[in-house]
Amino acid sequence: MISENKTMSVDTQLPRDCTFTAQDWHVLAQYWYPIALASEVTEKPIGVKLLDMKLVCYRSNDKLVIARDLCFHRGAPLSKGWVENGEIVCPYHGFRYNCEGKCTSVPAHPDAKISPKLKLIVYPAIEKYGLIWTSLASNEEQIPEFPGWDDPDYVNVLPPSFDIAGSAGRQLEGFLDVSHFAYVHTETFGDRNNTEVPQYQVKRVGNELLAEYWSTVSNYGKGQDNPAPEGFEWLREFRVFPPFAASLTVYFPNDGKLMILNCASPVSARYTRLFCPISRNFDKNVPTEDTIRFNLQVFQEDREMVEAQTPEDLPLDLHAEAHIPADRTSIAYRQLLNEIGLGRNYTA
Repeated sequence: MISENKTMSVDTQLPRDCTFTAQDWHVLAQYWYPIALASEVTEKPIGVKLLDMKLVCYRSNDKLVIARDLCFHRGAPLSKGWVENGEIVCPYHGFRYNCEGKCTSVPAHPDAKISPKLKLIVYPAIEKYGLIWTSLASNEEQIPEFPGWDDPDYVNVLPPSFDIAGSAGRQLEGFLDVSHFAYVHTETFGDRNNTEVPQYQVKRVGNELLAEYWSTVSNYGKGQDNPAPEGFEWLREFRVFPPFAASLTVYFPNDGKLMILNCASPVSARYTRLFCPISRNFDKNVPTEDTIRFNLQVFQEDREMVEAQTPEDLPLDLHAEAHIPADRTSIAYRQLLNEIGLGRNYTA
């Protein structure tokens, strides 16, 4: 882990054209989200968006910087600029800013005193699990646990980010759903002849949810060798980190474990960027490309459903949609979102 920047300017102003209610935005801004793959962030600035806020992300002398993608002189996006001698340069008038956001140079008036208003809004930045994380309103690190990533006995795989024209809440709930395997994932691992969802329980652990689900639905993909003995029961352990992250540990035969961290980063109320680190302690010689290809196919199967759901928003009013016993995790998830302060007519 690299903790690059722990200081943050206070900025409570909603983004322009914000797609969230003010209440929901202020609640969600208190949490941490991944915004880019670590490999994508270099000394060449890139623009990203989180909760409708435009951000610029770059490295400066190996320091990671995340700031509002805005030069307050004339509103130019700094993501179109460049880094020179450790400072980001505005592409419009050449204003320069250091890693703390302080303006150090106004080329048009090299000898004049620089106004203190010429200061970037800088956000905390952490590199973890191959991802770049930030929060718009909190300096207290709140990044989900994912123990396999730092375990030398595990192989790590990081698929590319995956965009979904749907809400983060809908995507995350779909990740937790255990009754859709046989219908949505028929091309990857689902089985239309194995649809029953056995009883399971959901536990509350602090501010998180834990669900342990046993079934005979295999986690091996179609066409893959399946060494599981007949009648083998698969344990899937879900852990939910509000608002939009969850981990899944699948227990394979011979003490094998597959760990997946599903992070639905809310670009806007109805647009999500999915980041999904994967770790496993078996099949260590399987090419990374095969694992990525399989998971992208699973993501695509889920995306088609998430983008088609109505309403697009995730209803937190439990009377708004019907429920079955298999929905225990999603019911508890909706209740948790309501508890952290999101509106009942939730808009993400």
